Amino acid sequence: MTKAEKRAFRMEHPESDLKYMILFKAIDEKNEIDEQKLLRKNPTLLPAQISNLKAHLYREVLLSIQRLESKNHPEIQISEMMDQARLLYDRCLYNDCLSMIDKAKKKASSNDSFLLLLELLELEKLAVSRSGVSHSAKRVNQIISETEKTANAIRNINSFSNLSLLLTNYYQQSGFIRNKRELDKIKKLFFSSLPHYKETELSFHELLYLYQSFIGYSFFVQDLKNGLHYASQLVRLFDSHPEMKIRRTEMYIKALNSLLVVQNKLYLYKDFMDTHRKLVALKRNKPLRLTDNISLHLFKAIYIHEINRHFMLGEFRSGTKIVLKLEKELNDFIPKLDTHTVLIFYYKIASLYVGAGNYKIALKWLNKIFQAEEPDLREDIHAFARILRLICYFELQDDEMVDSAIRSAYRFLLQNRNFAKYHLLIIRFLKNLKKGAKPEEIIRQFKDLKSKMMLLTNDPFEKRAFLYFDMISWLESKIENKSIQDIIKLKAQKRIQQA
Repeated sequence: MTKAEKRAFRMEHPESDLKYMILFKAIDEKNEIDEQKLLRKNPTLLPAQISNLKAHLYREVLLSIQRLESKNHPEIQISEMMDQARLLYDRCLYNDCLSMIDKAKKKASSNDSFLLLLELLELEKLAVSRSGVSHSAKRVNQIISETEKTANAIRNINSFSNLSLLLTNYYQQSGFIRNKRELDKIKKLFFSSLPHYKETELSFHELLYLYQSFIGYSFFVQDLKNGLHYASQLVRLFDSHPEMKIRRTEMYIKALNSLLVVQNKLYLYKDFMDTHRKLVALKRNKPLRLTDNISLHLFKAIYIHEINRHFMLGEFRSGTKIVLKLEKELNDFIPKLDTHTVLIFYYKIASLYVGAGNYKIALKWLNKIFQAEEPDLREDIHAFARILRLICYFELQDDEMVDSAIRSAYRFLLQNRNFAKYHLLIIRFLKNLKKGAKPEEIIRQFKDLKSKMMLLTNDPFEKRAFLYFDMISWLESKIENKSIQDIIKLKAQKRIQQA
């Protein structure tokens, strides 16, 4: 609880001798509770009461926060008005009930609160039929029309949001589409599940979930052109409804995040920086309420795209300085983040250190991935983390660990059937690389592997592997005896100029 919330709670419960308030004071002073010490200090409390007192205190605290926060949550206000309308209905005050319903409906409509609006319409039907007043056909027809329109909006939102959730789940399990069979399956699933709609007739929230579903689909199949289109549409939707940036801040952060992702992949650096500034500016937006949840989403998005900016520029060494600067803050946030986001952080940070040539630190972050609680999540990241580990041990000239890492990678790929030509080429190359070979022979083998890798860049599915680790640039760094950062930085500058 914040200081303001605690102060409000005490003002609402001035009777300090209430048993649950004794419990509140004890927790407030220590942030935890020593039950034995509390019982000794307060003889009126019995051991058997503690559990019930905790539950009662929890309910009272939530109710207090709800009252304090209601002005910031239209849904809470609408629910309260609906409860009042039901009380009036139960007392046969039907006209008063209808007046309250009209107020609640107006607020629900302006906030696209369709589920609450549908409940209000059902209550309105009852009140109209019981009021004993002859209502005009206009009002009855309006109720029927509003009910159909609201039910249709709910169906659309459910269809769009379910699709988005389904695609997110697929992506979190395996990563990008790996072959034509998977592509055909997802394409069929997506387009067959879309309801019939006219975009010009959709509400804000219907458009929000429609664009989100298309963004998810475009990212999953790596259709970056359409991904950019729908991510831009989503941000423009918020720009045309600025009040929704306050009411739906989490969704707005997600919209900016989606646009940043695709701008990064397309090397649209100027556009990326403009969008990134919008994201960072939210921290200073006074009307915005930075709840713990919003702060978490903001931190996650700002941090991840600050890392992405260094990837886009090929500036890995300066990127690692950002990691060092924010590592403590990251560690504070890690327990609050979902496992999927944590894996992405770990992999991106490990990749930064590989690009910077700091392989020991890279291994530290890679090991965090292998120790993750959900090994089945993001099979692709786990697979490429094993490839990065191979590269690190090779660079550290640790032949014993290279052999061990090769066996580990083989086992994982076989177990998860996650074989791609990219993986096999690297593993076989490092396995067959002759120890003690002359430098010119090693360079020849590097060139041979590069030629094979170049062929993969023409395959629409195999080329996606290079999004995880730019193997060709690493090989060029070996062939040309340059740092991988120098190689990637030069390529990045050309891509940004050509974008």
